[in-house]
This record gives sequence, C-alpha cells and structure tokens, in this order.
Amino acid sequence: MRLCVLDVDSTLITAEVIELIAARAGTRELVAEITERAMRGELDFSASLKERVATLAGVPDTVFADVLAEVELTPGAAELIAGLKTAGWEVALVSGGFAEVVGPLAARLGITRYRANRLEVADGVLTGRTVGTVVNREVKAETLRAFAAEVGCALEDAVAIGDGANDLDMMAAAGLGIAWHAKPIVQEKADVALNAPRLDAALDIILG
Repeated sequence: MRLCVLDVDSTLITAEVIELIAARAGTRELVAEITERAMRGELDFSASLKERVATLAGVPDTVFADVLAEVELTPGAAELIAGLKTAGWEVALVSGGFAEVVGPLAARLGITRYRANRLEVADGVLTGRTVGTVVNREVKAETLRAFAAEVGCALEDAVAIGDGANDLDMMAAAGLGIAWHAKPIVQEKADVALNAPRLDAALDIILG
C-alpha cells in the first residue's frame, strides 16, 4: 500500500482559510502577515496560531459555509487525487487549518482520512480559541506515521506534499517530500521542489 499526505492551505487549495475568516473579523492584514512569517519558519506555529485565532473572536459560525463556498482547489489538485487513487494509493489530508472546512473538502474529494485543528464555538460565534491538540509540525509528522500504519504503508513508501515550514517534519518522515510552490526553507529542504502550473505534475514524480 502507498500513501500520499497533502497539506491543505496553499497546497490543496489556493487560499489560507484563516485569512478568509479573518477578513470577516477585519483582521485579515494582521493575520496574513503572521501566517507568512510562520510558514517561513520565523515564528513558532502553535504560538502564532493562538495569536491569529484570537483575532477571530465574535465571528458567526456561519463563516464556515461562507468560506467553503469561497475556497478554490489548486489547479490539478482533483486530478492528482484521482490519479493516485486510480493507481491504488491512499490519500489523506493533514492541516494546520480547520476541520470545519477540511472535513467537507475531504468528503467532496472522497478522502476519509484527515486531521486539522478545530475552532471553539459558543452561542453561535467563534470564541477566539481552538479545541484540542494543535496540529503543528510535530503533530503533522505523527499523523502521517499514524495514517501510514493504519493503511499498512511503510514510511519509505509514503509521500508528503506541502508548502510551509509546518510541513517540514511530515516531509522528512515520508520517503518522498515534495515542496509545492513553497517557502524558501521548504524548497531547500524538500526532496523535490515543484513549481509547475498544476499540482497533478506531481504524478510524474510520484508514479515515475
């Protein structure tokens, strides 16, 4: 069995979901700046997530449906997943974003394994906090290992695709780490840096 684990924000989809939510809170510029620094590896992800999520307090939970309608798959993402499945691969998603958006995206793509952060909601609005363990770079790597064990895939037969520093440990744990239009530190450390127009260009690398 072979496994491919994809990051979500700026990999599977073109946007950063937290920035789309922050636009409703009036904090998009601040959140985008912190996100950029975190993805470059300049900030601790868990601390930066806490700071960014705090700015979302008071946003109605209807934002999830709004954002789901707004997000766009990266060109070639659906074709990459379909091509891997046709070749007998398992595909999973691991995200430092939010399960409220990642879950429906996964279902839309026929993906059953995913892990992401969850936003706390009270009285129909976001509280500005997350619930449970933060999906940081260490947890992403742990999740890849767990998914590989579940499907019976040796780690050397697993592939991880991502764009930010939060993906580095996951990419190191996999047999093949692919950087997708990634931050400089990720392009430098990945096994392959892919800067093609479409994500399904990864099929040639993965399937040979």
